[in-house]
Amino acid sequence: MTGTGTTLVIGATGTTGSRTVARLAAARHRVRAASRRATRLPGAEAVRFDWYDPATHGAALAAAARVYLVPPVGDPDPAAVMLPFLQRARAAGVQRAVLLSSSAIPEGGPGVGAVHQALPGLFGQWAVLRPSWFMQNFTGAHAHAQSIREDGVILTATGTGRVGFVDAEDIAAAAVRALTDDRAPNTDPVLTGPEALGYDDIAAVVTEVTGRPVVHRQLTYEQLRDRLAAQLPPEFATLLAGMDRAIAQGAENRTTDAVQRLTGRPPHSFRAVAERELNHR
Repeated sequence: MTGTGTTLVIGATGTTGSRTVARLAAARHRVRAASRRATRLPGAEAVRFDWYDPATHGAALAAAARVYLVPPVGDPDPAAVMLPFLQRARAAGVQRAVLLSSSAIPEGGPGVGAVHQALPGLFGQWAVLRPSWFMQNFTGAHAHAQSIREDGVILTATGTGRVGFVDAEDIAAAAVRALTDDRAPNTDPVLTGPEALGYDDIAAVVTEVTGRPVVHRQLTYEQLRDRLAAQLPPEFATLLAGMDRAIAQGAENRTTDAVQRLTGRPPHSFRAVAERELNHR
């Protein structure tokens, strides 16, 4: 499987997509980086791609053997656009599909869970990566990172719930192995970091690493839902607030060995990621 055909990376400018492109290119795989603006990335062929514009799908799929799938952001029913694309991908000769899902969404669950359920029936070689919450939520462009930078605060409805936060670099490393190893995983691993942390723990690490005080302020489910609904579609705001409530109830309080099994090395700790990505600010 390695070295043959092109790997199409959808969402190539995103948190995991950009890192997956970089790792594939560094390993000298042929990479096609798909994004809405056909953004050029080192070592990759850029192509315009929009989930909602099927006219962009043919050129993206041309001669592609493998595809990394990042669902459309914020769409409560991504299967409506993803499944027709995946059927077209299979017809175009794609042999392996690796889907980015979430630890919070089981096979057949809401949103991308329907795509997860359909994938094994469409491709003989597949994987569904189900990462926990990204460590980059606190270092990148996410609302948490923004509120940390601007106000020194993290706002959640997670209470004292803990999460096995995972480094996007570890997700990308797992994605590259799932895409290019001779044998496809044909499974749906939950990817976590090495420890489950509460948001109070995250605030403490960011404070220590940056030298700027950061606190975790707890909201109720309703307060968070209404706050999110001011910026997002109500259905999506309710979904996100519900995920926080599930964390408060212990749904994400776990770690797995999936990163180690897929990549051959242990996952990075949050402190290591904070020191790598926040120290220079």
